[in-house]
Amino acid sequence: MIFLATFHWGWLLAALLLGFAMGWIAVVQRGHGVSKNLARWLAALVAALLAAALARVVPGRPGYWLDLGLLMLALYLIGCGIGSCLRDRVLPGPAGAS
Repeated sequence: MIFLATFHWGWLLAALLLGFAMGWIAVVQRGHGVSKNLARWLAALVAALLAAALARVVPGRPGYWLDLGLLMLALYLIGCGIGSCLRDRVLPGPAGAS
């Protein structure tokens, strides 16, 4: 994991910053989210991929890319959370909201 962070630090930083930007602007978007059924399927998929990475089921280069992809996804989601919380704290809400 240290090798991933050392060698791909630029891509990991880009994933974090992209997540921050998306979290910052996602508060403005008022569209429909994903359905609960789709959210469950996506959560199960991520859990299965995480289990495969931790159990080292996927060997070689595909396993390396799986680890890198999961790390980038985690950093993206962390950036989304930070951006969303920071925007909520920094910018005032609508005039009628209290």
